[in-house]
Formats: sequence, C-alpha cells, structure tokens
Amino acid sequence: MEYNQILNIDCLAGMRDIPDESVDCIVTDPPYRLTSRGSSGTMSGYWTTDVARKGKVFEHNDIEIEEYLPEFYRVLKSESHCYIMCNNLNLPHFFEVIGKSKFHFVKLLVWDKVQAICGKYYMGRLEHIFLLRKGKDRPINDCGTPDILTVPNVKPKDKNGNNLHDSAKPVALFQLLIKNSTNKGDVVLDPFMGSGTTAIACINTERKYIGFEIDKCYWEVCDKRIKSTFRQGELFEW
Repeated sequence: MEYNQILNIDCLAGMRDIPDESVDCIVTDPPYRLTSRGSSGTMSGYWTTDVARKGKVFEHNDIEIEEYLPEFYRVLKSESHCYIMCNNLNLPHFFEVIGKSKFHFVKLLVWDKVQAICGKYYMGRLEHIFLLRKGKDRPINDCGTPDILTVPNVKPKDKNGNNLHDSAKPVALFQLLIKNSTNKGDVVLDPFMGSGTTAIACINTERKYIGFEIDKCYWEVCDKRIKSTFRQGELFEW
C-alpha cells in the first residue's frame, strides 16, 4: 500500500490491501445517518430536501460501523488511537458495536462547533468523537487538551463560495487529533476521506496518510484541495 494517496474505491475493498498493524492512527468521519430536522415552520434545519429529512444526504451513507470496525482494529498498530466522528442519533448503536469489539473505549470527546444549527429540540452546536485504543494504554501527546474541542465549523469553499462538502470537518480539528495521537512521519488512515480534510491535516503536520473515497465527485475535490495545499498553502479555497 502506497502512502499519501487517496483511492476512489470502496473502503472495505481498499482496506483489505493494508497489512495488519501498519497504521499509526485512524481519524475519520463516517457517513452515518443524520438527525431529521423536520419540514414545518421556520425551524427546518440545515438540510431541507426530502432526502435529508429522512436522514440521508449523500449517496453513499448506507455502511454501518460493524462493517468497518473489525478492519480498523486489524490494520491499526497496538498502543494506537482511533477517532470516529458521530452524531447523537447514532450514539447508542456506536456504543453497542464498540462495546462488543476488541477496541478499548477511552473517551467520548465533544466538538463544539461554535455556530449553532436550528432544530425542533434545542439548537445543535456539537458533535461527538469516539476515542478508542488498541492494546495497552497510550496517553495523548498533549495531556492538557480538554475533552471539549472548541473549533469553529469553517467549511471549505470553491471559488464561487459554495461548500465543497456539506459535512466537511475543519482542518484545525483533525490536526489537533492527529498531533495528539501520532508523531511526525507516522501513518494516518481515513477510509471516508470526503473532501480530504484528514489528508490536508496530515500534510500540515508532516504525517503520511492513506485514504479512500467512494464518491467520484468528492474524490476529485480531494485531489484538487491537496494539489492546492502543496502549490499555494491554501486550506479552504481552490
């Protein structure tokens, strides 16, 4: 498996080519079900299409955590960390599957997005991040980091000001996780690359990356953002 590349294939097929215990860290935002935000009144939420209200925004979000978590464990080195993003709708299922896995549950981190999103039951301002460990205890590099990570939800834009990916995570958030759980030159895996946030965070922190993105359009977004990062050092526009 070559480093510093993103393949336009299904991650379940791609991970089969990754050797056992060859990855130093996993940081990923999987395509989980979204919380329905309703369609009546003025509180219709961020996504307002019929598809979004049913909890499905992207074409490829039918994969479940029990399908990929065993592969995560296999490819991850012992005494290493795995970060998986999750929203409140999927928390019970994620906890159930993780509890039955070989991973050690370390902590549920909170990402404070700063900006709130309208909803029927309080305004949404956070997402969760599962911190899992394989093998023996391994402290993070900066033990002074709080478990509430306040990072503004700044999404990457194209030259016309449109979002490159509606659920893209900030590069600064993933850089924080990567720097706390790896060292320079380590290998980070993201099986659901989306807009390429993990790859750019690795480039900025001098880590290697391996990634997959099944959607051809988003795979092309990844390619353009990475080329722009190397060419101009721009993180949010191309």
